[in-house]
Amino acid sequence: MKPTISIVLPIYNEIANLKLGVIDQVIKFAKTNSQIKEILVVDDGSTDLSVEHIKKHYLQKASILKLINKEHSGKAFTVIKGIETATADYVLFSDMDLATPIEEADKLIAEINNHFQIIIGSRKKGRKGAPLIRKIMALGFMYIRNFAIGLKGITDTQCGFKLFEKQAAIKIINKLRVFKAAKNIHGSSVGAGFDLEFLFLANKLGYKIKEVPVTWRHVETKRVSFVKDSLETLWDIAKIKQNELLNRY
Repeated sequence: MKPTISIVLPIYNEIANLKLGVIDQVIKFAKTNSQIKEILVVDDGSTDLSVEHIKKHYLQKASILKLINKEHSGKAFTVIKGIETATADYVLFSDMDLATPIEEADKLIAEINNHFQIIIGSRKKGRKGAPLIRKIMALGFMYIRNFAIGLKGITDTQCGFKLFEKQAAIKIINKLRVFKAAKNIHGSSVGAGFDLEFLFLANKLGYKIKEVPVTWRHVETKRVSFVKDSLETLWDIAKIKQNELLNRY
């Protein structure tokens, strides 16, 4: 019997993407794969019309879709909430803008047969449409990350398209230190350091990690401040390294 899959879509003020029909695309894809058990839309305390839109247009029409509400604490804890709530064997999470088309999930799902617990989408074939400065900073970030906390062999830790074995993911989440407890925040928070701490622990716990090239296109958003988010991520790397040196993992 094939393992089941939960799709997790973290959202925060996503009314623009919702009106573009991104959920329709995910539901359409789910109908093509019998392994997909549920679609969990996890709302991170949106203040726009996102929740109302989902309730009006989807909840009564698509039984596979469920809406999970939580207080605003950032993307990282929204993804964690989705993983914890999921009832399938594996959990796939995707950014709501579908910068990586949902159909690319087939590439990740195929790797389940090769007994990988952590399967991550990778933009290493190119970051189409991304500004040059972002490409340069991403390369520099990779060198800093590799030097500070390892993860050598993984070229793209930040692609918002990943598939986890649920049991493995829960064990990793229970060992998180930097992203151990959610806090109420103001404004958007990408929480890129979460991917780093998650993969750092996955590697430390000996889980098999597979990086799979996927199609990706740059989608501009006002919620992402590349400089601010980069500084926060560097600070998170420092905290991960500190926890490692103090044997807290």
